[in-house]
Amino acid sequence: GEDLNVASSLAWGPSWYYQKEFFTGKVHPLSTGLNILRHDVEVSGFPSSHAGHVCLLRLQEDDYPGTTTIEEWPSWTLPVLQWAKNQDGVVGYAHSGWGLEPVTPTEDLPNYVMPKMDGIGANEYIVTVTQDAVDFFSAGDTPAPWELNMWYHTLNSGFRVRLSGETDFPCIFDERVGLARSYARVEGALDYDTYVETIREGRSYVSDGRSHIIDFTINGLELGTQGSEVSLEKAQTIRITARVAAYLPPEQDETGALIASRKVYEQPYWHIERARVGATRKVPVALIVNGFPVETREITADGGWNGLTFTYPVQKSSWVALRIMSTVHTNPIFVLVDGKPVRASKRSAEWCRQAVDQCWTMKSPQIREEERYDAEAAYNRAREVYDRIIQEATNN
Repeated sequence: GEDLNVASSLAWGPSWYYQKEFFTGKVHPLSTGLNILRHDVEVSGFPSSHAGHVCLLRLQEDDYPGTTTIEEWPSWTLPVLQWAKNQDGVVGYAHSGWGLEPVTPTEDLPNYVMPKMDGIGANEYIVTVTQDAVDFFSAGDTPAPWELNMWYHTLNSGFRVRLSGETDFPCIFDERVGLARSYARVEGALDYDTYVETIREGRSYVSDGRSHIIDFTINGLELGTQGSEVSLEKAQTIRITARVAAYLPPEQDETGALIASRKVYEQPYWHIERARVGATRKVPVALIVNGFPVETREITADGGWNGLTFTYPVQKSSWVALRIMSTVHTNPIFVLVDGKPVRASKRSAEWCRQAVDQCWTMKSPQIREEERYDAEAAYNRAREVYDRIIQEATNN
């Protein structure tokens, strides 16, 4: 956890009544101008956990209204997310990939196989994203294709939830905190509220710390400014620039070779050795448009900065990002053509629509009977949203 500037210590179910004693709704008094700690909440070990663990940041109150024990909290995630956002919290799903493993194994990204929806990651996200209840989608501590596939499909459908780094220490990784981090550009003095806003606004990128992408711009507009939105009157070629750095040992050692050979579902899920090109010291930097790599440049991972420039002919409203797979991923910049929303893929929207049904099949039996009417209504609203997007989306 060395050199962490901002950390959230999240109270959770198994030690809730002890840990919540440290919650104040403010940063920890031992915080400094360079190292900030705040106590907040992960809804894990609560009745809604089966539908996805959620992180509630910047809370003012940590007890759900009308409850005295965690067993009384809602048994699905939407009410919890809405309650937190109503107090100006910043909220999202934790360890997103759990439960999003495709029912038929594939490492394709994106892919169109249904997720199992049998875990505690961003399962109910497929519903709550349609109701403006989610700010971020965690990445870095579960298999990368499982995490990114759902995020890509919802971006293709026009939603703008941002990516955030997570460790989940010590449950998933007990090596140290800060394995997957959000690196953000913060103007002025560092404080918790400002940092959390960079997560909400997407003025950040996620990395395992061994690779970095900064100064990401499209047509001169920098990531995280003006809503990360570039407006074009008509289809045209855009210019993408960034500075990229990565570090690998000059020679791959036994540990590096072992990591590189592991399956996507084997730890560590994010590590730069997974990106090494053969036995070289190079890694591929991919330009991602609507979920697909459209151009790749190799850089030498010697720790030095590389200025990269791409061009791409945008034909329709799209989202654009940069990544080195399984080690760094920027948040997207949205390029709107003729003022139209992103409707990049009918197939993605159809995947999302089917995923709502899959989620309901797997989660509804664990939603309390007295809450099921409201939950089913929310799922139906999500179905209607995706049905509309399917009609608006392009055929690819």
